[in-house]
Amino acid sequence: MKQQDKQNLLYPQFRYHGKFTPQALVFNANLQEFTTKVSYISNLETAGKISSQEAYQQIKNLWKQLEFSYSTLEIGKDNIS
Repeated sequence: MKQQDKQNLLYPQFRYHGKFTPQALVFNANLQEFTTKVSYISNLETAGKISSQEAYQQIKNLWKQLEFSYSTLEIGKDNIS
C-alpha cells in the first residue's frame, strides 16, 4: 500500500461545502481531525485497550481543543459570517 493511500485511509478528509471563509475552512479541518481521533479513541476503548475513564479524559481534552479553536477563529461572529 502506498504511503498516500495509507494516509487517506487513516486520516480521511472530505470537501468543505459551507460558506467559504479561511476561518471556516480551518475549523472544518479541525472538526474532521476531532471526529477521526474520537473514533480511534472509541475503538480503543471498545477493544479494551484503554479504560472508559481514559477514553473520556482524552475525548474531553480534544473537545476543549476544538472549543478553543472555535472561539479563537471567531466562528459564527457577525463580522465574518
